[in-house]
Amino acid sequence: MPAFAVTALLLAVGCSAPPQQSSAADRARQTARVPGDTTASAARADGESLAVAAAPAATATTATGSAGSGRKAHRTTLTVSSYDGRTRRAVISAPDTGSSAPPSAPPGASSRPSASASAPASASPSAGPGRAAVGDVIASAPAPGAPDGLLAKVTRVIGETAEGTEVQTEPATLDALLGDDTAKGTVPVAPDAFAVDKLLPDVEVSWARPGDVHVGLEGATVPLGSLRLDVSAEIPAATGAPASASASVSGFVQVAPRVDFAYAGAGVGSAPGSAYLGVSGDWDSGWAVKGRAAATATPLRIPFAKLHADPVLQVGPVPVVVDLDLTCYLQITGDGRITVDVRQSLKGDFKAGGSFGPARGWTPVSGSDMTGTPVRASATTAGEVRTVLGAEASVGLYGAVGVVADLAPYLRGEASGTVTADSAAPGAQAHGAWSLYGGVDLSGTLRLQLSVFGTPVLRRNVPLGVLHHEWKLADGSL
Repeated sequence: MPAFAVTALLLAVGCSAPPQQSSAADRARQTARVPGDTTASAARADGESLAVAAAPAATATTATGSAGSGRKAHRTTLTVSSYDGRTRRAVISAPDTGSSAPPSAPPGASSRPSASASAPASASPSAGPGRAAVGDVIASAPAPGAPDGLLAKVTRVIGETAEGTEVQTEPATLDALLGDDTAKGTVPVAPDAFAVDKLLPDVEVSWARPGDVHVGLEGATVPLGSLRLDVSAEIPAATGAPASASASVSGFVQVAPRVDFAYAGAGVGSAPGSAYLGVSGDWDSGWAVKGRAAATATPLRIPFAKLHADPVLQVGPVPVVVDLDLTCYLQITGDGRITVDVRQSLKGDFKAGGSFGPARGWTPVSGSDMTGTPVRASATTAGEVRTVLGAEASVGLYGAVGVVADLAPYLRGEASGTVTADSAAPGAQAHGAWSLYGGVDLSGTLRLQLSVFGTPVLRRNVPLGVLHHEWKLADGSL
């Protein structure tokens, strides 16, 4: 049978589980369920532009092609049955393979039963369904042995196994599949696609998507497409503080994250013309701090939940696996002298990512637009305290982190003398001077793994720079 090139894409499908119970396989299946999206086109959406959408929920797809040899990627019925990250060997299967077991494996072949080879290492790279040729590119959604997906090039055909064709691979880049095409899109991540690791005892998870709502905390309300985490914790109190000044914090973080992806081929030399990868979303948080926190020379940072999702973007016929991690945290900074009872709420949006152009290379992109609601606050004695309820986000492709961003909405309070003030009530009495500020800091880095687009490797991590915005919420004096 004639030789042909194989690019295998695996899209896992299945039922959902609550976020805190999701396995890696469950997350692969859940990534397709995005509010308002039920299909993903493999055709071009606008002229030469490929459609970008969430991977379809119920259709396993594969593709074959190689931009380097002029063969456009297109869907097939092949899958990646297994992958060994140590040896970088993969088994590519067709629906009709696996009916008979191969003979004993030759020297040098994998010892795993699912990857034992029946043909010598020098086997000809020509075969029918389920076999691959040297030079073919594998792009796979999460598969056995490759929980973050797989993007690799076949360097050697080892032989046939009971499950398909075993091949030796090496890392590949997206331009090997996308070539001169262009693609651009923003895809929301389904809130129930996240696996949630609770780091503190009193953390509750809530989410809402079309047709299903999960409420972890009684009375919590969540907009469609959003994930909410409620937390309550004791924090170290200042030495010598009375029992009535014991310190605690409680609040919630609500986020509706989106993955931003763009690619344009036909660049200078071997690099694409442009590329972009980032994370953005809507943000809502509210929290209360009571008592007198211990003095901290450095900020006291308390992570309370880690979240992970593997959304699969369908870029034309190609599945692009995005690895998205969020770590939600509390942070307290203070001089240990001020006793507060503060409530704060912030709402807005954010974005962070990396943009590539042939003239400038990789450059950071960041932004945040947040506003604070009226704050109810009281403070006694002179001092200063700052509280943060934030999240650190990382986004990458096929397991390689490319962008790390730290979003830190905060409330800062200053007081002198003895103060009791309510910013929501005009004419509140203050005995001393007090000021309350809302703000947001956004920082992070671009990492060399962004070269997965086929762009030049970063020589070093590139800082996003610090976006800092602060506004006065209220103040008063005698």
